[in-house]
Amino acid sequence: MPFVRIDAHGGGTGAGRLDALGRAVHDALVETLGIPSDDRFQVLTVHDAAAGTLRYDDYLGVQRDEGIVFVAITLRAGRTTGQKEALYGRIARLAEEYAGTDPRNVFVTLTENASADWSLGNGLAQYVGSGSC
Repeated sequence: MPFVRIDAHGGGTGAGRLDALGRAVHDALVETLGIPSDDRFQVLTVHDAAAGTLRYDDYLGVQRDEGIVFVAITLRAGRTTGQKEALYGRIARLAEEYAGTDPRNVFVTLTENASADWSLGNGLAQYVGSGSC
């Protein structure tokens, strides 16, 4: 049950690009981590590049530009480093394929938590005592 937030500059193709990025991240989660295909919870936000609401530098020698995309994924703990690396690579490849986003501009963070940290509706902690994704 990942919860995904994607922030990107808009431009003329903001909504279409954002949709493509959302699909890229979801497909990567399904392919690399085995997330169920109907387990999609995303917040997609377009930012005005002229207003400069997204900030970035060239940290660790990665030359980023206005094509920057911030992907923040919250999910339950338990994935290996190898699975996470596969996820990062797949997101970058699919973001390029689906949205034309250069892989150098794909910035991904994962935040892990426990099953009791999720309520999927109805005021219940559905994952408590469950082995679901």
